[in-house]
Amino acid sequence: MLLQIENIRDSIKNLNETDFFNNANLHIHTNHSDGVLSPKQVIENAKKDNLSYISITDHNTIDAYQEIPYNDLENVNLITGIEFDCWYKTNFLHILGYGFDLNNEKIKNLCSENVNARKLDVVRFLTTRKAENAIKVIKEAGGIAVLAHPASCWNINLDKMIEELVEIGLDGIEVYYLYIGHRKIVKFCDISKIKRIANNLNLLITGGTDCHGLELGKRK
Repeated sequence: MLLQIENIRDSIKNLNETDFFNNANLHIHTNHSDGVLSPKQVIENAKKDNLSYISITDHNTIDAYQEIPYNDLENVNLITGIEFDCWYKTNFLHILGYGFDLNNEKIKNLCSENVNARKLDVVRFLTTRKAENAIKVIKEAGGIAVLAHPASCWNINLDKMIEELVEIGLDGIEVYYLYIGHRKIVKFCDISKIKRIANNLNLLITGGTDCHGLELGKRK
């Protein structure tokens, strides 16, 4: 089922490390951005993998939610999601939004109409979108703002940057994440540090596989 906005925070807060390694994936891309699977295929695979909680977090678009088979979500809790490419000072960041109102005009206006700004890394890197605005819009739409794959953030003082983002309104950090491919190379700290920062700042902890391929990447 599509989780109601008021239940999102508690649902995420109640997920623990075991959940994120077994039955929850809150970072999935479809063919509406740079993924391969259609929204319907994501739901089918989630059911096949016995995932209880999922979120489709396409880059800079929520179009996938127009194709969700909402009547076929048995045993799958779907949380609305998006991944905004944006800048904070000199840092290129990905801000995940969860649980926001899909009909919110500010969310829609912050999305990219240009297909290449959803699919191509080089175009997404050239965005003028600011993290401050992304966080503000997500919150105003009733959602939760989360910093994606923070260990890949090129910043000599990650603690300070995250503290500043929290002052702006950041709600959480993606702690449980598969740093594979280029993110295995561009990784500047370990998960234990990210988890420590989250706990010190009393932030929500999320996780996902950042699926772009044919498999949702259920972790063992």
